Amino acid sequence: MKSIALLTLVVMASAGCAHTQQLPERKVYVISDDSSGVGGSGGYDCAAEQIKCFDRCWNRAPPLTSIKRGTGKHHEYCTEECRKEYMECIEEQEQLERERKKDRHFSNINAALGWLRNHQTEVAVGTIVLVAGVAFVVATGGSGALILAPLAL
Repeated sequence: MKSIALLTLVVMASAGCAHTQQLPERKVYVISDDSSGVGGSGGYDCAAEQIKCFDRCWNRAPPLTSIKRGTGKHHEYCTEECRKEYMECIEEQEQLERERKKDRHFSNINAALGWLRNHQTEVAVGTIVLVAGVAFVVATGGSGALILAPLAL
């Protein structure tokens, strides 16, 4: 009886757990047939937007009746208002950059491909993506397709 219990224990231990995580295959996955638009334009131009804001403000009468249009106070008002918008823009861009720099970790290849398809403008060619502990790199294929390839074959 002891030998049967011992044999059963050995067989169960050598069989392993049936619930182990499946690693993704080390093959190339197509994210998109077209790699245009990948990586975006490098961010929003906050400085250009600040100039437009000032021009719009300067060409309108100030909302405060105590400030006359075209005066030093009007200039000061527009500068202050557009500086606020500029600083908000900079903070938003910094937050987006922090998000872009975060490591991309996914539990399975379908989750990684889905996220990459929906966020192509946020990912640059060369981005490392970890899928269940396996490293992949975002690249372009010979036909211009956007692919997810194993980092080391």
